[in-house]
Amino acid sequence: MTAPAQQVETWLARLAGERQASPHTVDGYRRDLAKLLAWMEAQDIAGFAALEPNRMRQFVAAQHRAGLAPKSLQRLLSSCRSLFRQLSREGALAHDPLAGVRGPKVQRKLPVVLDVDEAASLVEAGGDGALGVRDRAMLELFYSSGLRLSELVGLHWSDLDLDGGEVRVLGKGRKTRIVPVGRHAVSALRALGDAEGRAPEAPVFRGRGGATISPRTVQARLQKLALAHGFAKHVHPHLLRHTFASHMLESSGDLRAVQELLGHADIATTQIYTHLDFQHLAKVYDAAHPRARKK
Repeated sequence: MTAPAQQVETWLARLAGERQASPHTVDGYRRDLAKLLAWMEAQDIAGFAALEPNRMRQFVAAQHRAGLAPKSLQRLLSSCRSLFRQLSREGALAHDPLAGVRGPKVQRKLPVVLDVDEAASLVEAGGDGALGVRDRAMLELFYSSGLRLSELVGLHWSDLDLDGGEVRVLGKGRKTRIVPVGRHAVSALRALGDAEGRAPEAPVFRGRGGATISPRTVQARLQKLALAHGFAKHVHPHLLRHTFASHMLESSGDLRAVQELLGHADIATTQIYTHLDFQHLAKVYDAAHPRARKK
């Protein structure tokens, strides 16, 4: 293994070990940095110390010509920056190869959300029987608390305080946060616990054989329920998280509180929901203001 490749693997192992990054995150970094290593080999660049900003601009341009989208290019640069920062801390890199290097501007798409009536219709769409009880509890909790899919499937009964209306979740970066649980979700979770039991270390949402439900199963159930009830929008777990955030911000106007509830490290990530809120206000204005109405 060449020296740069070994440095990458050492850093990835540190990410997975000391920083406890998820396997998904580590695989993403590995795919990105494999592009850099392959380009360096093709350019006969022996090590990271030989990289300069002009070289990195050539690398970005080459990836762009190869068809990499702006968002993917930004993620690629982020992966490279993280590696270079670590090598610099270790004294293996004396300069910043990405100084002044910027990727193409990414036009952020506003997330699709459900309106209040659509959200209520969806979370009440759980079917009959034991499967319906479980599905209803999942849907209610998604919309009530804005959980990520990975956070929901990782829940154990010991994480829930149904009397207090709270849930403890392990989010990105293995950061723990406490999130309120609404009364409808509490009721649905109680029904699930009554049906399946609430052993503290048992998973809240179970798949076949009582094992923790898989993310793919949750996605498939949401899609099936949405199709059965005639939803035109593509329904997926993150849609309910977007909907939660949008409705919370629209009602409260408290961006910081929504940031805390979602577990966003950077408030800029949460700010996209302010654009959704403005879209709603703009529609109200266009419909109500005498000088804004279209003839």
